[in-house]
Amino acid sequence: MGLMLRYALWTLRARRAGFVGAFLALCCAAALVTACGGLLETGLRGEIRTERYGAAPVVVAADQNVHHEQRKGDKVKHKAKPVAERAWLPPGTAETIAAVDGVGAVLPEVTFPAALVGVGGGPESLGHAWSSAALTPFVIGEGRAPEARGEIVVDGGLARRGGIGVGDVVTVQATDAPAEYTVVGVAEGAVTEQAAVFFAEDEARRLAGHDGRDTVVGVVPVDGVPAEELAGRLGEALAGTTALVHTGGERGEVEFLDAAQARVRLVSMGGAIGGTGLLVAVLVVVGTLALATRQRHRELALLRAVAATPRQVRRLIGREALVVGAVAGVLGAFAGQPLGGLIHRRFTELGAVPETLAPVRSVFPAVAAVVATLLAAWLAARLAARRAARIRPVEALAESAADVRGPAPGRLLAGGLVLVGGVVLLVVLSALRTEPAATPVTYLAVLVLCVAVALLGPVLARVAFAALGAPLRLSRVSGHLAAHHASAGATRLAAVITPLTLLVAMAAVIVFGQTTLGAAAEREARDGVVADAVVTSTGLGVPGAAADRLRAEPGVAGVTEVLRTQVRTPGLDRYRAEGVTPGPGLAGTLDLGVTAGSMAELDEGSVAVGELVADHHGLRPGDTFPLVLGDNTPVELTVVAVYERRLGFGELILDQGLVAAHVDNPLAEAVLVSGVDHDRLTAAVGEFPGLTVGDGGAFADRVAAGRRADAEVAFLGMGLVLAFTTIAAVNTLAMATADRAREFALLRLIGTSRRQVLRMLRLESLTVAATAVLLGTGIALATLAALSAGMTGRVAPAVAPTGYALLVAAVVGLTLLATAIPARMALRAVTTGVN
Repeated sequence: MGLMLRYALWTLRARRAGFVGAFLALCCAAALVTACGGLLETGLRGEIRTERYGAAPVVVAADQNVHHEQRKGDKVKHKAKPVAERAWLPPGTAETIAAVDGVGAVLPEVTFPAALVGVGGGPESLGHAWSSAALTPFVIGEGRAPEARGEIVVDGGLARRGGIGVGDVVTVQATDAPAEYTVVGVAEGAVTEQAAVFFAEDEARRLAGHDGRDTVVGVVPVDGVPAEELAGRLGEALAGTTALVHTGGERGEVEFLDAAQARVRLVSMGGAIGGTGLLVAVLVVVGTLALATRQRHRELALLRAVAATPRQVRRLIGREALVVGAVAGVLGAFAGQPLGGLIHRRFTELGAVPETLAPVRSVFPAVAAVVATLLAAWLAARLAARRAARIRPVEALAESAADVRGPAPGRLLAGGLVLVGGVVLLVVLSALRTEPAATPVTYLAVLVLCVAVALLGPVLARVAFAALGAPLRLSRVSGHLAAHHASAGATRLAAVITPLTLLVAMAAVIVFGQTTLGAAAEREARDGVVADAVVTSTGLGVPGAAADRLRAEPGVAGVTEVLRTQVRTPGLDRYRAEGVTPGPGLAGTLDLGVTAGSMAELDEGSVAVGELVADHHGLRPGDTFPLVLGDNTPVELTVVAVYERRLGFGELILDQGLVAAHVDNPLAEAVLVSGVDHDRLTAAVGEFPGLTVGDGGAFADRVAAGRRADAEVAFLGMGLVLAFTTIAAVNTLAMATADRAREFALLRLIGTSRRQVLRMLRLESLTVAATAVLLGTGIALATLAALSAGMTGRVAPAVAPTGYALLVAAVVGLTLLATAIPARMALRAVTTGVN
């Protein structure tokens, strides 16, 4: 073992250039895994700092999770998933808390959206009752507390941003129609990630609209009673209710629900990106090490000739890879730390992660990255060394001078089996109808098909070069040389084609997978909205008073308020739902593509379900469907209709009034109107600030905008994998070209000019790029077709011609550049040697 390790170190020093490719690929993989591991750890252990509840050591809030128990034999498995909206405490909770021994102050809190019209930018603005200002605490810096219904106090940051002072009259858009309030005070408190507008108690309760229930109750212990001890007492007193007690860092999760949900998203994204990157690393490094091993054939042949056993050759290559992997893993882990910080900041800028969820820094992601890199290097080395270790000494010496071997039967068999596995994944993908289920299978299918290309590479390369050789030979010297060298070096060039194919396929699927789903959702939204006009808002939403004003307009045939939310089933399935105004006017504004039942029967006790939900739960009109609404309220609804257009309008359609009573923001996202022209509608809603009137396509535009926002997050995450794949592809191209110095020297000695050699390489590179583009495009189209069939019910991938052309141009440009630079360096050395 010691001798092999010393020899491995010696060969690494002597052949540094041959291992640069594997080193760079492994280093990038370690950096990617470290960065994604940091995201995952932040999702698992990240603490959400509290602001609003900073002065309350104990906070009581309603349970934000739906719970489900699965029984398998004698075992009971408990699962819990968060709801989308804020759950409110049951009535009487504050009184129960006040009766517990050790409780000092009880501070009930209500929270609801409240924005000052005309004051843009800054953090989210929320309304509260002034009686709960001590939770932060907020202290009046100027003026006084609100006492009457038409008075408010604003926090100092909001006042400075809007240029507001005591005595000013401002318009506030909360959960009702916009109303004017007089600013009677400016309060200062330690909040930066939210803005506060304080109302008098009765007005705040009216705007909150939850029948006297509280959002949370802050509790201050009496002197001498520890917060943890009081929390235990409160837990006993509230046992059997939906109220939960929180202390310390748990209070931040209660205050910032989006941060708590972002933790789940980070775990999912970190695992998916890191896992995909690691699989890509193994695939790329296998090809890189195989290329490096092929370049060392003379050396390995000599070792076999002097009685080195196959096991010793495998151990030698394995130890070389482990040494390279160890160094690359450590350096990549260091580079991954700032990369993880950059990703976290970018996710925060995109709104996927809130500012209050601070990143976690520890050594665990770095250690995991080093271990994962070592395993990837060892596995890649084992796969790359199989042929070199098995070959007999005499054959090795004969083959060291030329690439005359055909593909091994075992490799062809493995390639065929992997190809079958890829086809099976495509069949599975075509049956998946939800994004959470389809997304990982989509990327896995691309990787598996690219593995098949790697295994079948020599055969595919020979077929492609034979087909493309005829046009190459139109160029008398360079073309003939390019065609001959491409055919003769098919095995070598196959190692170059694989990462380029992966780059094309992965990039196309990442980009056009999002456009395929986005185009389908937008198409369904455009076809489904049959209203003449759509009223939307640049603020919190369209208030109910505006919808009522439109209904009173002469000639209006239908007014439908649309309000989005998310609901769960008792079994924890999550569905996107929309609340719409029921009634006879619904048919004149929305066409959901009903296949069974009737939307005319929709009311507060019923639901319309998309075909996916109907099939999954075996539902038909007349069946009862239990659901848990956004604020964790269980309901049992009767199915009245089954419809097709679920991508554009969500999987469930509920009564708008039912949804509005169980969401944080009850204002409509849009109001669909039929029967009146735009000018009259614009005049009708003119008294409501921030409302705009558009045509029927405005709703589809909002659907498309929402899809684009989600796509940006996906592009950022998988873009890292693309960057890594690009580096690996360029690196492999450069290695393959740099190793051909002897070939270039021979061409120069027989009279080929330097210009003809470079032209030959350009034609050869174009052939390689064309082969990779064709293979990658085929893999991408097959994957996108399966994705489209499963998600939309028809094979209709949305591939933007301009985007595809840019992708092809980028791949061809990278191929030419990565070949030209090392080729010129090699030719310069050859020319110097000849002279």
